[in-house]
Amino acid sequence: MAASKILAACLMLASQTYSIPPAVMVGIYKAEGGKVGQEVKNTNGSYDLGPMQINTIWLPELAEKWGVSEDTARKWVRDDACTNVSVSAWILGQHIKETKSLSQAIAYYNSRTPRHGNKYQKRVIDIMRDSGLVRSQR
Repeated sequence: MAASKILAACLMLASQTYSIPPAVMVGIYKAEGGKVGQEVKNTNGSYDLGPMQINTIWLPELAEKWGVSEDTARKWVRDDACTNVSVSAWILGQHIKETKSLSQAIAYYNSRTPRHGNKYQKRVIDIMRDSGLVRSQR
């Protein structure tokens, strides 16, 4: 099965599991532009991992949740597309629980700093609109 089909199936499963709209997952995937196996170093010394660019700040919580070492959690998040996408949906779900807002959760996915998070939120929404996943408001 082609990698894109596997990723699409993983996106749909994660969307259903965590009650995240599939369009949002696709928008974030396109905004992040990551790939399986990828690590991107951030200016603060953390790394973004895999297709959904999961920040390594989440690794301690994930390792504890899964009962594995942080090194193992890092490999799973970085190298397994379905794990990466599932963690992404889980993170969004955590932000939705906290903020009670899907749009704020999208911003928080990138940053809690308003100027960064709001810019990211707009980018994801623009990607969804340009991809025909959501309609423009009139």
